[in-house]
Amino acid sequence: MSINVVNLVGRAGRDPEVRYFESGSVKCNFTLAVNRPTSKSDEPDWFDLEIWGKTAEIAANYVKKGSLVGIQGSLKIETWNDRNSDAKRSKPVIKVDRLELLGSKRDNASAPDMPSEF
Repeated sequence: MSINVVNLVGRAGRDPEVRYFESGSVKCNFTLAVNRPTSKSDEPDWFDLEIWGKTAEIAANYVKKGSLVGIQGSLKIETWNDRNSDAKRSKPVIKVDRLELLGSKRDNASAPDMPSEF
């Protein structure tokens, strides 16, 4: 048995970056800042998010820098070779399966018909 589930609630660190592919697929990336409840510092943990399909389109339309969102997904490790040194590099990325828009109606005043869960 193996489990790879990540649940996070935080604020978007930047506006989503959206890519449309010739195949019709849509991919959205943005960062999520998550505060630790037990931490005495004000520094959040930062996570790179990757979202595909209809959920990516929703994120592109409704998530803005500072938006409060909840996500559920799985952790994957991206690897590549550095262009300058050819050293092997890696970083963790959360592949999002579910996105919830958690901001208040006041926060989302520009999007009155915004759905809350995807």
